[in-house]
Amino acid sequence: MPTSDPRNTLSDHQLLVSASTNSSSTKSPLSLYATKMRKEGMPAKVIDLFTSYFKDVAELKTGHIPEQDISPVNESQIKTIQELKQYENVGKTIARQAVAIKLNGGLGTSMGMQFAKSLLPVKDNLSFLDITIKQATAMQNQYGGSLPLVLMNSDSTHKDTLNELRHMAGLSQLPLCFIQHKFPKVRQDTLMPVEYPENPEYEWNPPGHGDIFASLYLSGVLDTLLRQGRKYALISNIDNLGATLDMRILGYIAQEQVPFLMEVTKRTVNDSKGGHLARHADGNLILRELSQCPDCDIEEFQNIQRHKLFNTNNIWINLVALKSTIQQQGLPKLPLILNPKHVNPHDKNSTPVYQIETAMGAAISHFAGAQAIITSRDRFIPVKRTDDLLKVMSDYYQLDSSGVLKLNEANRTQNLQVHLDPRYYSNFDNIYDKFKEGVPSLASCTKLEVYGDIIFNPSISLQGDVNIDNKTGNILMLPEHLTLKGLVDIK
Repeated sequence: MPTSDPRNTLSDHQLLVSASTNSSSTKSPLSLYATKMRKEGMPAKVIDLFTSYFKDVAELKTGHIPEQDISPVNESQIKTIQELKQYENVGKTIARQAVAIKLNGGLGTSMGMQFAKSLLPVKDNLSFLDITIKQATAMQNQYGGSLPLVLMNSDSTHKDTLNELRHMAGLSQLPLCFIQHKFPKVRQDTLMPVEYPENPEYEWNPPGHGDIFASLYLSGVLDTLLRQGRKYALISNIDNLGATLDMRILGYIAQEQVPFLMEVTKRTVNDSKGGHLARHADGNLILRELSQCPDCDIEEFQNIQRHKLFNTNNIWINLVALKSTIQQQGLPKLPLILNPKHVNPHDKNSTPVYQIETAMGAAISHFAGAQAIITSRDRFIPVKRTDDLLKVMSDYYQLDSSGVLKLNEANRTQNLQVHLDPRYYSNFDNIYDKFKEGVPSLASCTKLEVYGDIIFNPSISLQGDVNIDNKTGNILMLPEHLTLKGLVDIK
């Protein structure tokens, strides 16, 4: 049964469901969702927030942001991180007021993982979590105070993460951890709560990282941080090892009293599907994700010459301002993202559902005085696919003693493109198998494409643009001490 596209108009049957949301019947969709969420222990405020989003879906709202409602952002009006150098000393004097909050809810399913992505070995036999702890410990040693680290886990990652933390050698203080909320999945055909008795956990989905604000507030972690004297937070994905607490940005948002700041960077062809920054007709900055773009505007969305800046998901926020805003206005209702999926993510024949989600970057339009800065590319090193994983594992990046990932000085480019044949390299275990002896040198590589089944040796050096194509149909083991350049066609 194919998954429908939320960009299409919802069916007449769904209109009937929409009408029933106003019914007093205990069997109305809203009543069923509220009961289901209460049984799972979801706070009343979260149930109310989900109800608000569900009503939008039932009223045929898709969360689309049409091209006609926005305009491109003028780069010259956005500060760069280099322009913030003068604020660095300010940042250092208030470093103990800053904390890094890492989004740690993912399982890395895009790389075939079934455990917390943060536990994946990624550099020098260290996992994302190991390196994140290393970064936080270095900050603590330099500036004092409690460990400047908080983890937002999901139901899927919380237990494994805590277990790993408790067994870490030399870790005298655990970072604060809290669990993000979850939303019930919505049947596409009836808009009723989906049922999946084989695995009831599949009936729920994380509501996207836009839930960070509600979870911080309702978990009590926000108040704990404020009691510790933490006033500013950098929120970022745990798989982005480039997102560290930067004293220039910290000093800037503190001195200029910026309540919310998004780090953006210039889009490349590889970023054409990433959420981009734009300016709404009302003059405010706005984030538009691909799933929020109508079909008719996809070409404009992917036009990197028109919309030149995209969201790195490195978000800085004034925690005092966040608490004040929630107390005055309630939990932020961010723009809807209606994500079509199947109830069982591993079974395309299972019931088609909608996942109601939000993106935290969308809050840029909810804070008066919110800003964006153009950051350096080395603060955006995400690992979403095995292509990214290989690049981080290689000598293209170096890890310093404080856990900061830096480009190798020998690099010729700051945007190495890697494409690995998905037939043989799409899962994380493929990478550890094909590169079990180590990763070839990519320090002088500008582009790497690999086709066919190949096992590499760490003594190999790849230089410039390299295209290796094994057409033999058999596994090929490359010999030691090779230097490969250009097209390597093996028949």
